[in-house]
Amino acid sequence: MLFLHQDSWAWDDQSLVLGFMPVGLAYHAVFSICCAILGGLAIKHVWPHDLEDFADSKD
Repeated sequence: MLFLHQDSWAWDDQSLVLGFMPVGLAYHAVFSICCAILGGLAIKHVWPHDLEDFADSKD
């Protein structure tokens, strides 16, 4: 994701996406959505639930 964040190819591009958004801004909007999805998947599948259960126990 770090390498995808560097969008050096779009710095001089003056075209618009959907008629109003510069292509660099549109790229970063899509990149941010992908990062949010990746973070959500990491929390859902890799989160240590056994530690949460230990912290919530009253023993």
